[in-house]
Order: sequence, then structure tokens, then C-alpha cells
Amino acid sequence: MTLLRDVLSALESIAPLRLAEPWDNVGLLAGDPARPSSAALLAIDYTPEVAREARDLGCDLVVAYHPPLFEAVKRVVAPSPIFAAIRDGIALYSPHTALDVAEGGTNDVLADALGISADRAPLRRAPAKAWQHKLVVFVPEDHADAVADALAEAGAGQIGRYSRCSFRTLGTGTFFGEEGANPTVGEKGRLERIAEVRLEMVFPRDRTAAVVQAMRAAHPYEEVAFDLVELAAEPLRAGIGRIGPLAGAAPVSELLGRVKEGLGVDALLVAGPEQRVVSRAATCAGAGGALLDDAIAQGAELYLTGELRHHDALRAASAGVTVVCALHSNSERAALTRLAERLRAAVPSLRVELSARDRDPFSIR
Repeated sequence: MTLLRDVLSALESIAPLRLAEPWDNVGLLAGDPARPSSAALLAIDYTPEVAREARDLGCDLVVAYHPPLFEAVKRVVAPSPIFAAIRDGIALYSPHTALDVAEGGTNDVLADALGISADRAPLRRAPAKAWQHKLVVFVPEDHADAVADALAEAGAGQIGRYSRCSFRTLGTGTFFGEEGANPTVGEKGRLERIAEVRLEMVFPRDRTAAVVQAMRAAHPYEEVAFDLVELAAEPLRAGIGRIGPLAGAAPVSELLGRVKEGLGVDALLVAGPEQRVVSRAATCAGAGGALLDDAIAQGAELYLTGELRHHDALRAASAGVTVVCALHSNSERAALTRLAERLRAAVPSLRVELSARDRDPFSIR
């Protein structure tokens, strides 16, 4: 039986939530990780049509790229799709900017559609983040496995695609049980020396309370000796957007054809020079205005995004950059196909469906 937490772990390995922008609301937004999960529906937006589709297909999980819950909500009442999902036991998850930043994610799909070479880089690097704690706890040797298992169930010990990671060192712990003490091993009133394991496991900062609670529940001692360490910020190679040389220089007309085929769209919005050969390009899924200056400064000749404001398009054109806009969600939807493939490979028992009712709200006539 596949539990939702197993699917969440796979999604986390594909698009680590720590990579998301600080303003974003990513991860599990509704649902119980301990419940079974048999089928997932992938969409960009959790619209009423997508909600009905999930029920029609018997999906108990919807992975919606855009967070269905983004700002603070004071009421969740019928007939809202969020209320219905909670009532019907349908979990909601959003990867959003974590998938944008992750290797092989949204922006890499756009870069692949253009033909940007493997020698690509983030358009803007993500800042280093202190996102992990490490628990060091001292456990009797014969209880080390039980405590480690409990910590893993609470979210500790995940390093990339490896789970239940720990480091263990055998040593000797000492204690003197004073009046009123009730030691699990040894006796009070004398100095005891006990073979103990120094058990170390890392975990995301937001799992700290759960991990410490699990440690206390599983540990046999009346008083638990442990250290809680905040790890230094990890320098990240990842970042938002992509930029790099094309595998081979190509005219704009050819690149437009590639993008239409790669994204499955019939039309694109183009601003700036069109009669040119492009050798260096940049991408930003969704709304690309925030990274336009980065694209210009780093010598992009073509900038593929979802949407730009009118004056941003004028500014790009005056800087000699060809802008290609696919519409907001059209620039993101192709990434769902790759996400579905990776999720199926990671959780073979999970049925993964791509939404057929998910659409960009705009159409070009």
C-alpha cells in the first residue's frame, strides 16, 4: 500500500521545497500524509473543472502547480473546491517555484524546447539558505534502531534520494542517579557507565518539533541527552530561470517553431527583432518581468517566458532582445508531462494522470 507520505517524499526529491521562493506557498496544502494514495492528477490550476475531473478519475491527490491556497484563508466553506477536496479526502499539493528552480523542472523544460545547450545556468542564482537542523542524541545500543526508525518516520534522515540516513558512533555514557531518579538501566545512587550510541540525523527545520517529539516518545530514558544543531547555509547551484548558448545558432522563425512544438501551442506573442539568428537565449516560466533585466544584462538575444507587461516588452525590444510569450500557464504546462514521468518512475504503484481540462484562461483567436 502506498501512503501519501511516500508520494510526498518522491515529489520532494524531484523539486525540493527548500528551493521555493520565500513568498511562495508550496508543499502539502491539504490532506493527511498517513492516508493511502492510489492516483494523482497533475494540473496547473485547481479550477472547478479540474476538481470534477479528479473525482471522475478517482484521484485522491491533485498536484496543482499554482498553489490553490496562497494567501491567508479565514473560512473554508461549501461550495468552494477547497472545502470539497477536504470533505472528500482529496489531498492538494503544489510545487510551484520549487519546480521552477529544480534541475529538470519548469525552466529546464523551456530551455530544452528552445534547444539551449547543457552548458546552461540559472538566470538568477538562489540565495544560500539555512534550512536544516541536525539532531544528535545518545541512545542505549540496543535501542538505537528503534529511535532512528521513529526519527525517520517524523521526517529525519532524508538526504537527496536517500532516506533513513544516520551516523552512529559507539561510546560510553555516564550518569549518577540522584534521589527520585528512576533510571531505565543501572541503579540510582552510584556512577553508572553504559554503552551508548551517538545517533546523528538531519531534517528540515520545519520538522523540528515533530522530530524532537518522536525522539522523546521512542527513547527509553527518563531524561534524554541530545543536541539540536542549526546547520550552516548551503551554497546553492540552483536558481530561477535559465540562460545559455543554443546547441546551434538558429533564426527566430525556427525557434518559434520549436517552442510551439515543445509547448503544444499554436500561437505565440513576439516582440522585438524577428529577422535575426539567435545564439544565446534565456527562459523564465510564468510571469517573466522580474528577470528581464537579468536576461538583458547577461546577453540573451531571445527571452522565452509566459507573459510580460507592455512596457517591459518595449524595453526588451529597445535593448535588442526578442521576446517570446506563450501565455502564462502555457509556459508551465509542458513541465507537467516530465513531472508525471518522474513521479511514475519514483512511485510505480501510483497512477498518475495529466489533466485534460486544465487550460490557460486566455486563448488567441
